[in-house]
Amino acid sequence: MVGITGPVSGLDEAVARERAGQAGALTEFLDGLDAAGRRSAAFALQRHGTDRESAARGLAHLAGQRLGWSAAESDLLLARLLGRDADFAPHELREAFLVVVPIAVAVAEQVEDYDRPRLRTLRLLAESYRWYGDTGEYKEIRGRIDALLAREAPVVDGRLPRHLLDGLDDYGPAMREAHGELLSGPGVAAFLGHCALLDRPRATRVWRKRAAGLLAGAERGAEVVRRLLEGIAAQSEHRVHDLNPFGMGLASLAGDANTSLVRGLLWAAPELREEWVVPLVGAVALNAGTGLGGSGGMCRSQPIATAAVAVLGELPADRAEQAVAELGRLPRRVVNRTVVKGIARAREAVSARAGVTASMLRERAVPALGLDGRGAREVALGAYTAELAVRRPGTALLSFRGPEGRLLKTAPKEVREARAEELKELRAGLRKLSALLAEERGRLEEHLAAGTTWPAEDWQRYYADHPVTGAVARALVWEVRGGEGAGDGRWTAGLPERAGGGWALAAADGTARPVTAGDRLRLWHPLRAGDEEVAEWRAALLDREGRQPFKQVFREVYPLTPAERETASYSNRFAGHVLRYGQARALMTGRGWAGRHLGYFSEGDSSELVKELPAPGELPAAEGTRWRARFFVDLVDPGAYSDGAAVLCSTDQVRFERRAGSAGPRAWEEAPLEEVPALVLSEALRDVDLFVGVASVGADPDWRDRGADRAYGDYWMRWGFGELGEGARVRRETLARLLPRIRIADRVELTDRFLRVRGELGAYRIHLGSGNVLMEPSDAYLCVVVDRSREAGRAAGKVFLPFEEDGGMLSVILSKAFLLAADDRITDPSITAQLRRGR
Repeated sequence: MVGITGPVSGLDEAVARERAGQAGALTEFLDGLDAAGRRSAAFALQRHGTDRESAARGLAHLAGQRLGWSAAESDLLLARLLGRDADFAPHELREAFLVVVPIAVAVAEQVEDYDRPRLRTLRLLAESYRWYGDTGEYKEIRGRIDALLAREAPVVDGRLPRHLLDGLDDYGPAMREAHGELLSGPGVAAFLGHCALLDRPRATRVWRKRAAGLLAGAERGAEVVRRLLEGIAAQSEHRVHDLNPFGMGLASLAGDANTSLVRGLLWAAPELREEWVVPLVGAVALNAGTGLGGSGGMCRSQPIATAAVAVLGELPADRAEQAVAELGRLPRRVVNRTVVKGIARAREAVSARAGVTASMLRERAVPALGLDGRGAREVALGAYTAELAVRRPGTALLSFRGPEGRLLKTAPKEVREARAEELKELRAGLRKLSALLAEERGRLEEHLAAGTTWPAEDWQRYYADHPVTGAVARALVWEVRGGEGAGDGRWTAGLPERAGGGWALAAADGTARPVTAGDRLRLWHPLRAGDEEVAEWRAALLDREGRQPFKQVFREVYPLTPAERETASYSNRFAGHVLRYGQARALMTGRGWAGRHLGYFSEGDSSELVKELPAPGELPAAEGTRWRARFFVDLVDPGAYSDGAAVLCSTDQVRFERRAGSAGPRAWEEAPLEEVPALVLSEALRDVDLFVGVASVGADPDWRDRGADRAYGDYWMRWGFGELGEGARVRRETLARLLPRIRIADRVELTDRFLRVRGELGAYRIHLGSGNVLMEPSDAYLCVVVDRSREAGRAAGKVFLPFEEDGGMLSVILSKAFLLAADDRITDPSITAQLRRGR
């Protein structure tokens, strides 16, 4: 490449004369060179860009001349500024920006093709550097770069221009390799080039109109959009090549250029009116909005997630059900506060166009997945029959029957070999059904917390009779009352059961109340029921061995306490606990609490977690009052950290805020606890109790044994053997009913805080809150760490557990009780050594 790297004889002397005050010496020297020499001089002067006085005049002089630059020379001028092999350190580029960048921009303006990703990054830098110098100069540079980026790139031999699906990330090369022939079709490059210009979350109407025209003119344009969006929906997070010298180098799904292209594809997709469009946009939003590593508030790609959510929110009324269904799936996995706010806005916008609430749209969009009224779908596989079914309280099953009708737990060899593709589809259907059931469990629990009511017709159609939702709904207790002016206005509770061609609610005592037209229904909540009614329902479920999809009958409740009436504006009920931060943060995220991470950076010594409590589903966004809770945590244990991340945190106050439904998002105001609705207060505090109960260091049975200087030993003792919280009190009540049914009933008894177990060698007390064990009579601590995956299953097999059956504290306590009742048969040396020391 002639003239790029070779020396320019006499240039140094001309620069020296210019420095010595001989004005015009440098420009006079440059004018005496031929075009190749001047290009070489430009490269040399660019390297001296940090010395502004010696380079500025010469580069400015050359930038105004047409010197026959090649695309390769343009690329090199830009590559020297940004990238792995750049000649300028980040601080040097900032200082010399107005000296060395204009020549690179001028050369790009003179060639047919140029390095658009680097120009895009320079444009961003010009925007951020405008405070360091003449605003007008930076504005001029930005304008010239904008014009270059908007210029249509040349298409050679049907190949995509290099800036489309570039190689600065994994996504671009993967799409080029997988869909090379598709991407080389006529009109595809022009369409994708237009998509790549979208550098903001929303597209204007003018942009969309132009995109629609280009898409219509692209060969197999619909397939291009589908395949590229499927690629980003499946793209794993990875470290992209960040051209920005001040970039953090975080993992993402795509670099800046390909992110813009994907945003353009998202906004172009709705024009296609294809069935796959809305689910695919939702899949992109989910993959991009999920936190790095699968959780957390830092999205894999916030720009892509924000755009996908905005597209869903712009869909017309005839696609509203689909849109709200996709938006409804996101909050369980997407917790980034910016994206979450966008989801809320999008749901309300699309439901307003449809004329019904977002909740109503979402329940109407739940697919049946081909299941019949029994919640099952049979598929013939030769001589065998496969059945995909959903069973109460919401479990998906795939089973097989042989020619004689014998039930098989797994697919027979003949099916695996001869019907492999059909079997693959069935297993994919099982995964889809399981995921949908999880979504429906979460949705119904939100309605329980919100107090949503339904007219009988909607309840029967979308809940009791639905092939998927019905399996969840029919395992829950509901309440019914007559419509306005009908009956005495009282709510009657019961479990749904078939009654002729309709439904009735069967009460705990066996009586039934038919559900008739004009009735309204809601989910029963123990907070609204008296103690006697709650006890009756808990006894009924235990007698029937009925499991529920989530805790309803055995749900903990948290009414306002005298202490909270004293503090008035905040609750200290769960303050002062020490939690394992990583575990607590995962729980908070899963329950919809979002806030800044704790850590040893950027004032990360305290954080406020916020959760907006669900409003009743029949309530339009502009009506009623919205509530949110704020939970404060602080960084503790400054010596225990890794890579700047917090290990422990301490809990503080819980406060509540409200705003009118029609008020703007900034209109939140703090509310006294006495004015917080009972359901809102109880459900928020239940979440916080969960965080403490699971993530407290007191819940770690061998916390004290992890080193002689392990901190918070006193707190561990207080929490591990102290007064029972609400969850432990529910556990105690349940054990009182369960213990007479188990085979070691004669060896166990309940006290105020403990389950006392009499073994062959001694007696033990298991704390009902923590599961920690004390040996009698010395009160020595006995460390018993249960393998929850195995021991909990054994305990659950011995006795029906209405909740916490999958390794929760109730199963752990019973597992320890069975173990200690037969203490003479314990062989674990870590336990037997403690037994000898404790006697």
